[in-house]
Amino acid sequence: MGERSLSSYRGKWLLLFSHPADFTPVCASEFIAFAKAADRFRALDCELLALSVDSLFSHLAWIHSIQRQFGVKITFPIIEDPSMMVARAYGMIAPQARDSALVRAAFLIDRAGIIRAIIWYPMTTGRNVEELLRLLTALQVTDEHGVSTPEGWQPGQDVLLPVPINLDTIEEDQELGSDWYFRLSPPPDTGGSKRNK
Repeated sequence: MGERSLSSYRGKWLLLFSHPADFTPVCASEFIAFAKAADRFRALDCELLALSVDSLFSHLAWIHSIQRQFGVKITFPIIEDPSMMVARAYGMIAPQARDSALVRAAFLIDRAGIIRAIIWYPMTTGRNVEELLRLLTALQVTDEHGVSTPEGWQPGQDVLLPVPINLDTIEEDQELGSDWYFRLSPPPDTGGSKRNK
């Protein structure tokens, strides 16, 4: 798909995810899942960019095999990195590593080019695309509305309000039967009124 640079993704979110090699079963399952979810990532203004420590020719053969065997077309670029130079530069493997076994990272990068989340996966365990979509949405909601998201948060659920720095607000919350450090509110886009728990 031509040359790519991270700077060309500025102004959009980017999910950069890496693989130790082409034609591996766990990675193939992930490629299929990412390809099926690509439109959902784009709807959140997020592009997908894969890295595999293999050659361009291997990438082309793998993509063709996935399409032929599973009927899934890979629509996102894959970085070729046979020297592991990119993987090393991004801390996906240790500088002295002799092989690519640890190249199983996912980086969520925001519109300004700042890495906002990093998740490393073992060789035996596939990534959860739904979780990466949830994490992306949570980061966007917190950026846009100045809130936080509680454990297990899903889009449309209550969010956490910032901890107040005003004594009057703390006393007001206590009168409502709520503690100052844990204040839930309906999601910002629903237009609901503030609710404390």
